[in-house]
Amino acid sequence: MGEMKPLKKGQKINVGETILEVEDLKMYFPIPQGFLKGSKPLKAVDRVSFDLKAAETLAIVGESGSGKSTIGRAVLQLLTPTGGKVVWLGKDLAGLGTKAMRPHRADLQIVFQDPLASLNPRMTVGDIISEPLTSLYPKMKKDAVRERVRQMMSKVGLLPQMINRYPHEFSGGQNQRIGIARAMILEPRMIVADEPVSALDVSIQAQIVNLLQRLQDEFKMSMLFISHDLSVVRHISHRILVLYLGNVMEIASRDELFESPRHPYTQALISAAPIPDPDKERGKARIILEGDIPSPVNPPSGCVFRTRCPRAQDKCAKEIPALDARGAKGGRLVACHFPD
Repeated sequence: MGEMKPLKKGQKINVGETILEVEDLKMYFPIPQGFLKGSKPLKAVDRVSFDLKAAETLAIVGESGSGKSTIGRAVLQLLTPTGGKVVWLGKDLAGLGTKAMRPHRADLQIVFQDPLASLNPRMTVGDIISEPLTSLYPKMKKDAVRERVRQMMSKVGLLPQMINRYPHEFSGGQNQRIGIARAMILEPRMIVADEPVSALDVSIQAQIVNLLQRLQDEFKMSMLFISHDLSVVRHISHRILVLYLGNVMEIASRDELFESPRHPYTQALISAAPIPDPDKERGKARIILEGDIPSPVNPPSGCVFRTRCPRAQDKCAKEIPALDARGAKGGRLVACHFPD
């Protein structure tokens, strides 16, 4: 089997160059309030800003319902943002229609959380993996498509002779490899990995994470890695964005975040993450947050975390904290009036 030749694409991008800039992204959904009362916005994502560099993995973490997956879909324009900018290679994608987005689809792909549910059970593995390729490159010869599918199957750890089988004949981990192959067949510059290992056994999770890292090294792709599992995030990410109720609490490098978290919400998340060493696990201090996440339909005034924050003061109810450096080094950002 010959070497997989790269698809012809546009401008060359250097590792470390900023390829994605998200500015003040908003994703609101109208919630009916009853007869003659109109609707109120559910603020799933509110004023989120970050960037992503070539060959970098930015993890987005937070509790369920914090808006992680919504950000991934809004970046890919699978959901139309309510406001803000999504600048990909210098072009704002926000608001582009289906036709205008088509030239960018080869560069922007997604791996879904549930491997089996994301695959069409009536299509063979070969047809599933080749679908993005035949959609964007309809003039490509069938033999060339099939050969490319076989090569990609080998890269993700699947036997090429399985090309005519159906998803129900595979395990959960194998189905996720099929989903990854489908996303990678176009050699995208960025993929959104939306909880890609949460539905898998622990032993299989490590294999899939390692596979994503190998593919990233080979294809120099960037990743938005969405997860609630901090042990997985610590292994795969370069930087981490902490999200709470649709708002960014902190952005920092992986080592900075785990070694010295500054935001009280980040500190609580890390204190709840298990440590492999039993002695350290028994001896570590835990931060228990009181109460539940407020409704995104009626978020708290000022800082959205203040109702559960152990150091909240009057200022927190009156002013929204800016996401800025506040004395931190490098590109670290914290949205808190009283960090540390």
